[in-house]
Amino acid sequence: MNNTGQELTDHKMEMLIGNLLRAGVVAAASVVLLGGIIYLFRHGSALADYKVFQRGPSDLRRIGGILSNAFSGHGRGFIQLGLLLLIATPVARVMVSIFVFARKRDTLYVIVTLSVFCILIYSLFGGR
Repeated sequence: MNNTGQELTDHKMEMLIGNLLRAGVVAAASVVLLGGIIYLFRHGSALADYKVFQRGPSDLRRIGGILSNAFSGHGRGFIQLGLLLLIATPVARVMVSIFVFARKRDTLYVIVTLSVFCILIYSLFGGR
């Protein structure tokens, strides 16, 4: 094969995936930090009661509710959104790997990576 600069080398693939993971973690940490600052600014003087465990609000347990809270400027919504971004980062890495292996025409790795992706999606949404 000639090297026209268009083919996806192993080094380019590693750099792409590394940058994706780095960006995902930095974005997630930034969103959580912003949410923490907002939350502490609004609720920092409240006393915590650790005698009884209290679940978070039900709207912060659904993606729609998390987005709604975050876009409304609520600190807890931003914190939850950051955690969703952190969870989505390795899933995005697997998705990118599927496309990279498909572009390289590596059928075995496409099948293995698709299997990993299906297991991830099942564990996130279907495994109760």
